[in-house]
Amino acid sequence: QVQLAESGGGLVQAGASLRLSCAASGFNFNSRAMAWLRQAPGKEREFVAFISVSGANILYTDSVKGRFTISRDNVMNTVYLQMNSLKPDDTAVYFCARKDSVSRSFERVSAYDYWGQGTQVTVSS
Repeated sequence: QVQLAESGGGLVQAGASLRLSCAASGFNFNSRAMAWLRQAPGKEREFVAFISVSGANILYTDSVKGRFTISRDNVMNTVYLQMNSLKPDDTAVYFCARKDSVSRSFERVSAYDYWGQGTQVTVSS
């Protein structure tokens, strides 16, 4: 079955960096776009970053542009999120998600058909 396992979260101070990883299994990783989304306490889940199958197309939400970098390794079946210059507003549970094969949208939560369990990122001021 499809499995997505995130790791790399933690508690850091503002300005620090973290690298999240998501190990995928149970499907042909080379055939699906992937993304990171996050959910802060009391807020709806929101799109953070998207990467196409080849990695040629990458998109970010405005609030993380220039600070976060999404990448993937199609040999290791892993997608990464490098997060630099972290801010308290980045505090959230971060989820790795597999893009479905139908939706044109990449920002909608509904465009993703499988999710990991999430990893907590807490940024203190």
